[in-house]
Amino acid sequence: MKRLLNRIFPREQWDAPTRQYAIALFLKFILFDVIWCLQTTFTSFSMPELYVNTALATLILLLPYIVTRRDWVQLAVLFAVDALLVCNLMYSRTYNSVIPLSSYGLAGNLSDFLPSVIDSMRWIDLLFPLSTVGLLIHRLRRRHPMSKRRRVIMPYAVLTLVVAGISAVQLAVKGGLTKAFDHLQSANYYTCIVPMYTIFGHLYYDAIQTDRPFTPEMKRKIEHWMAEKPAYRPLSDSISRRTNLVVVLCESLESWVLERQVEGIEITPNLNRILREPSTLYAPHVLTQVKGGRSIDCQLLLNAGMLPVNSGCYAMRYPDDTFLTLTKALHAREKSHSYLLTVDKAVTWNQAIVARSFGIDTLLAKPCWRLDEKVGSRKKLGDVSFMKQAVEKMRQGEIWKSGEHVYLQFVTYSGHNPFVLPDALKRIKLHGNYPVKMRDYITMANYTDHALGILLNYLKTRPDYKNTMIVITGDHEGLAADREDIRRSAIGRKMVSSHLHTPFIVVNSPVGVRYDAVMGQVDMYPTILNLLHLDDYAWKGIGQSILDPSKAPAAVGSDMQVEVSGQGVSPQEIKRLKQAHTVSDLMIRYDWLKNK
Repeated sequence: MKRLLNRIFPREQWDAPTRQYAIALFLKFILFDVIWCLQTTFTSFSMPELYVNTALATLILLLPYIVTRRDWVQLAVLFAVDALLVCNLMYSRTYNSVIPLSSYGLAGNLSDFLPSVIDSMRWIDLLFPLSTVGLLIHRLRRRHPMSKRRRVIMPYAVLTLVVAGISAVQLAVKGGLTKAFDHLQSANYYTCIVPMYTIFGHLYYDAIQTDRPFTPEMKRKIEHWMAEKPAYRPLSDSISRRTNLVVVLCESLESWVLERQVEGIEITPNLNRILREPSTLYAPHVLTQVKGGRSIDCQLLLNAGMLPVNSGCYAMRYPDDTFLTLTKALHAREKSHSYLLTVDKAVTWNQAIVARSFGIDTLLAKPCWRLDEKVGSRKKLGDVSFMKQAVEKMRQGEIWKSGEHVYLQFVTYSGHNPFVLPDALKRIKLHGNYPVKMRDYITMANYTDHALGILLNYLKTRPDYKNTMIVITGDHEGLAADREDIRRSAIGRKMVSSHLHTPFIVVNSPVGVRYDAVMGQVDMYPTILNLLHLDDYAWKGIGQSILDPSKAPAAVGSDMQVEVSGQGVSPQEIKRLKQAHTVSDLMIRYDWLKNK
């Protein structure tokens, strides 16, 4: 045995520097997995794939030193690994996933969201670069001349091939990489993929998904799911019809701030007021279903009635797909003109191309607004000024001309993490002992509510208000990884929901109702179809209207977590809701609706 070990680990190759670099790499990956699992589950640590694939990644990344025997080369690799791991940890705390492959070349496009990601950095993340710095100092003190360092490649190559072979056997037993990953797409194992197969394995899987041909099996999967989907049920013809639709996507707005007071002050007085109106439909428990695209995913969920792709962002990878949307449905019946108002650049999340594919006629982006109220680290236009200027444009007829039917969509910005509002714009001052992030979030929600009040007050003065339906929703949950920290405090547990719920509010709805069961974001689309009597439109969406009495009170979230209200939801229905994520992913990736 000793002779065998000496052959595999010859002293000429596995000298002190080599061992140190190998151990450092291996422990960095293990530390990453520990931090990842602290946010999710430690189930992956019971899987042999975690250790085998971590060892394989370690050996591959050790190759530069094996070949060159130069410290600076391997230290550069270590710093690069540190950057990769830390960036993915920060990203995961905001977006609940690792960085998609399609996003690595979009640094300029995504720079507007860097403050949200950087805010999620934790002190423990510093262990990655500090460990490399420590090793650098150690190596500088113990450097040896190059002449004393021999290159012994063969034992290293054999060991790497053996570990790679073990990994390959593990994959073969599960039917290959694709089936191994697909098997983990469940509520219990979804978050185990990255620790088990490393970031590199996840990126490789992401890459090969793009190149997989559309197969008869995929076609059957889509058609079978669609055949089992509950039929769309129109509302009674006696229910009045609206001809205009206004949609407001509020950045990171969660439901728990509504109908709530803090220190005797209403957090959202304007929203609370409309919730008390008899013509308002309100669903407070909308489970977040956005994925890698976050805000732009909400536009897909609400306007196109589809769940986001499982990896990456549809707006970057499939922006030219055929999408059947509320925008197009309303235009087909009312000859409406559609507007999309955003304070972001038109290139952010490929908004201009997505808007065109969704049937938007007019896009008013960053250059269309006066930057007279700066919010956030990127100094973008605040929600209050945004709404004031939008109202000004409507009064002047630049938007929503007289006699025009419209689809009018607002995308707010101020609620972006880290929720820091300039003191001059704060409308409430909290004096209690709150977690900082909670205090900032409440203050920002109050500010956005004031902006919504400006818009709502104007819309109610319009002569066409009686024919106008207004939808207000949060584009996704907002607290992300901060939720757990906030809820460790007594006041946090009392006020902040443990659920990833956003509100779905329909003002001047033809059906006034409060729907307290859980629903998915994808259920908003068919509900709006229902309310607008757009029953003849071909695409009824992936979801199901909450006005349908047969709808099960259940939803499956972004991380495949299942939420159910009450009892009586069958296992078959839960399975169908889970499969919807795969079906919608296939539809988008292969442009299923193109010929429908």
